[in-house]
Amino acid sequence: MSTQENVRIGGFAIRKTTSVDLAAHLLMRRQQGEQVALFFANTNFIVKCRDLRVRMAQEGVVIANDGVGMDIAASLMQGEHFEENLNGTDFVPFLFRQSATPLRVFMIGGKPAVLRQAAWYVTRQLGQTVVGMCDGYRCVKTRQNLLETINRAQADILLVALGNPIQEKWILEHRRRLNVPILAGVGALFDFWAGDKPRAPILVQKMRMEWFFRLCLEPKRLAQRYTVDIAKFLKYCYQYRLDDRPRG
Repeated sequence: MSTQENVRIGGFAIRKTTSVDLAAHLLMRRQQGEQVALFFANTNFIVKCRDLRVRMAQEGVVIANDGVGMDIAASLMQGEHFEENLNGTDFVPFLFRQSATPLRVFMIGGKPAVLRQAAWYVTRQLGQTVVGMCDGYRCVKTRQNLLETINRAQADILLVALGNPIQEKWILEHRRRLNVPILAGVGALFDFWAGDKPRAPILVQKMRMEWFFRLCLEPKRLAQRYTVDIAKFLKYCYQYRLDDRPRG
């Protein structure tokens, strides 16, 4: 991946791409028997995943832009714009639709009841094949043969919904031992699929105000993310401005 394909924000190389091109890239790598670890970077990702910067720069890792804050930072710091917002909630179903055949999906994360409902949604509504599940509470902490179970399931894609930075650390730590072509950190995706958390109305999504909708629903949990952590995000953008500037 060349530097021209990336926009650097806060010390991270963010892939400059579209949903169509990214899906094609992932499915091509799968066809070639190669592995890709996919992460969706919003402002919270830049703050919480600081210690993972070196490992995120390794071969086979793709970081996509998620949220209006990333676009603003790219514009202010580098005069760049992302063509499309690539949040996992919209992109993963899009990836499913782009595949000529149903993908074999292994799901990690969420509460047991939420995970079961999300798996039902993946099967019945999205038309994919769920080949395994492990909740983000007791199972992921105590299941000693989890990696072997995932490999035996012959999954095409592993969705890890443990939140930042736990899901990123988990994928980076274990990906070399997993025979899965696509590994993706997907945050609250299972909650949306299960109906446990509502998505913002379409109009709010188009206005790129979904973050505000979620803040209104969960003010106690998200208040720090959209106040203190935003300040940290801006600090990191400024701190790494020289390292992140475009290279001629």
